[in-house]
Amino acid sequence: MRSEIPRRAVLALALATALAAPCAIPCAGPAAAEPLKIGVIGGGNIGGTIGPLWAKAGHPVMFASRHPEALKALAESAGPQARTGTPEEAAAFGDVVFLAVPYKAYPDLSKTIGPALKGKVVIDAGNATKARDGELYDAVQADGLGATSAKFFPGAKLVRAFSTANYRIFARNGANGGADREGGRMAIPILGDDPEALKVVEGLVRDAGFDPVVAGGLKDADRFAIGAPGFGHDVTAPELRQKLGLAR
Repeated sequence: MRSEIPRRAVLALALATALAAPCAIPCAGPAAAEPLKIGVIGGGNIGGTIGPLWAKAGHPVMFASRHPEALKALAESAGPQARTGTPEEAAAFGDVVFLAVPYKAYPDLSKTIGPALKGKVVIDAGNATKARDGELYDAVQADGLGATSAKFFPGAKLVRAFSTANYRIFARNGANGGADREGGRMAIPILGDDPEALKVVEGLVRDAGFDPVVAGGLKDADRFAIGAPGFGHDVTAPELRQKLGLAR
C-alpha cells in the first residue's frame, strides 16, 4: 500500500502552488494539472451535490454505496466522467476519497475501507448529531470531531471540507452559481494537518466553484460543527475571514 499522496495529486499540488493563488475575481477553470480520480462514498444530499460538480469539471468520479445500482441515475446526470461502484471499489479507484455519509457509518467504513485509505487524501464532510448517532455523538463531544474522524481512518491524509453548511446552500452556489455576487464566490472552510493534502483539497474546492479558506487543523473542527460559530455561513472568503477572525 502506498504511503504517499498519489502522483496525480502531487502534480495537482505543483500547479496549484504555482498558478492558483487567491484571485481578486472568481477564479475560472480547473486548478489541477490533470484530472484526479475521486471516489465519492455516499450518493445522498452532500455527495449527490458536490460529486457532480467535480465530474462536470473534468474529474473522473465514482459514486459509491452498498447498492450502487441505486446511484445509476445520479451518475448519468453527472455526465460521462461519472460511474458507480461499491465503497470498496471507490476507495481503490480514488486518488482522493470524499466521505459523504451519515457519521454513524464511520465505524463500519473504518473496517471495510479504512486500510485502503491509508496515504490517500480523504475529504471528511461528516457531522455527528445526537438524535442520529447516539453514543458516537457522545464520543465526538468528548474527543473532538477531527480527532474522532482521524481515529476511524488512521494513516489517511484527512481534510475537513463541505461540512459547514446545508447541501442546498452548496447546490445554490456551486460551479458558477455564486460567481456574480459582489466580492466573489462562497467560501468553504477547510481544516487539516497535512499541508500537501490541504493544497489538493483547495484545488478541488475551486474546481467545484467555491473559494477555499484554510481555517485551521483537525483540532479546530469543532469550531465549524453544527451549531458552532463557524457553521452555516453563506459568505465570501474575505467575509468569512472577518467574521471568524481567520488569518489571510
